[in-house]
Amino acid sequence: MLTSVTPFFIVDDLAATLDFYQSRLGFTVLYKGGGDHPTEDFWAIVGRDQVMLMFKAITREVHPQPNHSRHEWAAWDAYINVSDPDALYTEFLVAKAPIHRELANTNDGLRAFEIADNSGYVLCFGRPVN
Repeated sequence: MLTSVTPFFIVDDLAATLDFYQSRLGFTVLYKGGGDHPTEDFWAIVGRDQVMLMFKAITREVHPQPNHSRHEWAAWDAYINVSDPDALYTEFLVAKAPIHRELANTNDGLRAFEIADNSGYVLCFGRPVN
């Protein structure tokens, strides 16, 4: 039985990414590691409810490459199904999360909105329209 999947995003600045996901999107750091000292950690997993995301700062030469930077029609890096997109959208507005696309009923049958994170990854939060 499959129980979850955790998208893995390459980032330039792990500390800034963790701060963004905690302060703007309400995630908690679940795991962190890779260095001999906490200030040297280069990977982490954050979670909220049943969703987890993994981040890793690889080297100074390897940078984030969101899908839209390779193909403009590939707009999302992750889709996160939520039970109440309207309530979550309001929460994110209060937290001043950078809205990439406003909450709406989309032409592909979703009630959804998009957030662009500090590395340029686009997360779509939504659910199918009833």
